[in-house]
Amino acid sequence: MANGRRGCARWMPAVPWESMWVTDRKDLLQEFLAGAGWATGQRSPLAGDASTRRYERLTGPQGTAVLMDAPPGAEAPSCPPDAGVAERQTLGYNALARLAGPDTAPFVAIGQWLNGLGLSAPRVLAADLTHGFLLLEDLGDTLFTKVLGRGARQTDLYRAAVDTLVDLHDQTPPAPLPLPDGGHVQLSLYDATALRAEVNLLIEWFLPLITGKPVSDAVRRSYEAAWDSAFAHVIDPKPVLVLRDYHADNLIWLPERGGVARVGLLDFQDGVIGARAYDLVSLLEDARRDVPEALGDGMLSHYCRLVRARDRVFDESVFRLTYAALGAQRNTKIVGIFARLFRRDGKPQYLQYLPRVWRYLEADLNHDALVEIKSWFDAHVPRRFRTEPLGGGA
Repeated sequence: MANGRRGCARWMPAVPWESMWVTDRKDLLQEFLAGAGWATGQRSPLAGDASTRRYERLTGPQGTAVLMDAPPGAEAPSCPPDAGVAERQTLGYNALARLAGPDTAPFVAIGQWLNGLGLSAPRVLAADLTHGFLLLEDLGDTLFTKVLGRGARQTDLYRAAVDTLVDLHDQTPPAPLPLPDGGHVQLSLYDATALRAEVNLLIEWFLPLITGKPVSDAVRRSYEAAWDSAFAHVIDPKPVLVLRDYHADNLIWLPERGGVARVGLLDFQDGVIGARAYDLVSLLEDARRDVPEALGDGMLSHYCRLVRARDRVFDESVFRLTYAALGAQRNTKIVGIFARLFRRDGKPQYLQYLPRVWRYLEADLNHDALVEIKSWFDAHVPRRFRTEPLGGGA
């Protein structure tokens, strides 16, 4: 594995927000890298995600590191901790869904806390939160996806990922989470407003994509009513930190480390306080790769066995209902996101994943408690749009 520097981060002095609009961002980046001791490092781009963040690997005499470049003005703002629903609606989708948006402070605070638990988040080597620059420990390229593609035993990697979640779910994050410079980050609740904003992506982007017209008010009302009945099942008596994108493309296999530290963690800046089942759903109902049904069922049972041994009041039947409800919610959101990436952002490559996501979604909706949502989908989404990839010209 690449060996980026460890130790305390160098915190860059704050620069007035307005200055980023009158100073070339490339100059700001060079100043940041020079201050961190990486001015002469060789830079090469890394594959990004579906966000506005950009990543580079830096190589120099001191090893390697990863640059995260998150321009503050590139996305809608995140949600202030005390914002009500009306303010969140005004601020936009990131605030409604309680996403970090361009704010890099949550990544720093959550990562520091995860490392303190003995988990493997990238250590922050230097940070300029004002301008959205982070220099991170390089955990290497051994993503679960790549390792599995080379023939590694799925059971071994997925069991390690589940064990990591069980350890994480034993801990309650402090409120607020401290930052190294003395500031703090207040984690938000993954509340009904956020869950509803996410599932509404389907009627705002996917349904118009397949019908050629916006949804009517009556259809929207029936959809939201069906989901409101499901949200009653996602309240966990033991809320935990939800990383939100815990799947094979965001996990790095670090076999030289021990125990749960073998699972490197990425893309957790949108972390919130929510139900234990959410990240397990993210792992086992992976939009980008097939998780065999037997493996998924086995890992769900493995999680329940481990938690039951630690938590004497753990109710497995209630947990499995929460798992199904959050699986339906997450997969519905993903259908909407992939349609939005195609229509708004010109990224048709995500459409290929839709049939897999629909398979997960339909399996989740088979739970008796979710019959109202299942009936809504049967009435409004023709089966052919669930089983066949949408063409790039849809």
